Amino acid sequence: MKNFLVKTIANAAALAVAVWLLKDITLTGDNTGRTVLALVLVALIFGLVNFVVKPIVKLLSFPLFILTLGLITLVVNALMLLLTSWLAEKADLAFHVQGFWTAVLGGVIISIVSWAMHMILPDND
Repeated sequence: MKNFLVKTIANAAALAVAVWLLKDITLTGDNTGRTVLALVLVALIFGLVNFVVKPIVKLLSFPLFILTLGLITLVVNALMLLLTSWLAEKADLAFHVQGFWTAVLGGVIISIVSWAMHMILPDND
């Protein structure tokens, strides 16, 4: 349970940094409380997408990982962020990623911040 909470906090922080740095990734809310709640819900969706969909995509695109020496990871991360944006829209959350290249840059930012958060936060039980 603690590991799940740490990953959710790390995802929320990483998404918040991406929203703060990139003008084409937006998260809106009526007030601060609703914005934070939306951020946590988007972080949960993002974690679910990374847990369920990403391994399947990585398995199916394994030859591309070998061919591009792992650079296809940038595209996979961007697609996971775009899928999160689409699912958040369907869940009536005010999170939106506009464009593929914004998703690529957002994926890089989220990966770096998430890695840093995992270094800071304890994740063992």
